[in-house]
Amino acid sequence: MRVGIDVRPLMNDVRTGIGEYTHFLLDTIFDIDKKNEYFLFYNSGKDVGANIPQWTQNNIHYVASRWPNKIFNASIKFFNRPRIKEVDIFFSPNLNFTALSPKTKFILTVHDLSFELFPEFFSAKQRLWHKMINPRRQCQRADIIIAPSENTKRDLREIYNIEEKKIKVIYPGICHPDPPQGGEGSLFTAGSIIPPTGVELNCKLAPQPAFGGIMEPANSNPYILFLGTIEPRKNIIGLIEAFEKACPSLPAPYTLVIAGAAGWNNKQIYERAKNSPIKDKIKILGYVRPEEKPALYAGAALFCYPSIYEGFGFPVLEAMSAGTPVLTSNRSSLPEITSGAAHLVNPNNVSDMAAGIINILTNEKLRNFLKEKGQEQAAKFLWQEAAEKFLSVIRSL
Repeated sequence: MRVGIDVRPLMNDVRTGIGEYTHFLLDTIFDIDKKNEYFLFYNSGKDVGANIPQWTQNNIHYVASRWPNKIFNASIKFFNRPRIKEVDIFFSPNLNFTALSPKTKFILTVHDLSFELFPEFFSAKQRLWHKMINPRRQCQRADIIIAPSENTKRDLREIYNIEEKKIKVIYPGICHPDPPQGGEGSLFTAGSIIPPTGVELNCKLAPQPAFGGIMEPANSNPYILFLGTIEPRKNIIGLIEAFEKACPSLPAPYTLVIAGAAGWNNKQIYERAKNSPIKDKIKILGYVRPEEKPALYAGAALFCYPSIYEGFGFPVLEAMSAGTPVLTSNRSSLPEITSGAAHLVNPNNVSDMAAGIINILTNEKLRNFLKEKGQEQAAKFLWQEAAEKFLSVIRSL
């Protein structure tokens, strides 16, 4: 079969969850499947292929358009052109503007419906974009919808009234790199990746570039880690408040390390950290490159991810895979994917989060339990299995 794939999620300079999902899923599919012909579609008025992986298998073909994004999207929205005709199946790994022939089978991944459930966590521009692409209509048009969790499947059924047989839950995989050398709580394992400048709270409050290379140690205090997009939905302000409340009861002078790419409405998060009464105990990093994540996870005494809503939650499982105990929310998909291997808290209750932090960091038996069970749980999420299930979906159409 001729399978078209929208690879526009791979074009961003900073690759976050959806880009990582697209990259690793396709990479594994292309290693397995030598029979189907794959056509990778993307467009931009700029350097269209700069960030897209160049797969060399003979059954992979690149189809580039040099239309500027705004013109391209407007043409699809209002004229249903340019239409993709010459493929049997088209796969979109995320909601986006797409024009397909009525005869083309459509597979769509919907990661979550946070924009429906929590519109207050999105900018006016983002809300307009979602309105323009019309997710409900895309879900109705799709022949198969891939959901990364039972939680997203349930949301699709309840909010968009999608019939159950049309939705296939395929858990994504995660990367399982060899853990770096270094002790728990070290701020500079694997080459001292905590940079000495650009992370203190008296620096300018602006998105920081990715860091890397050998850096001079910032300090050697044990640290609690958050890693994810810096945006309100991740509940980072709640985490800062919980850390402030927990600090007097902690057995060591812990640092809270907040790492990740800057998202929407991030200034209030940086300002809250800057104005913290214990701001000297808070470090803020910028975007963390994939090769740097394992050291950052493995060096942490505790990983905290008190997000209000997640369709899946890659960072939680990545931290578990690194052998780091995890505290996360008792909401959305997070209890499902952690399955008893994380300490769950109410993300809207600062006291509950603080108590969880104290409990884990003062209870060695609990920490060891979370480490062991976390690694066992994370080991279940494999890209090989996700790719094989995706290929089964293709064969079913």
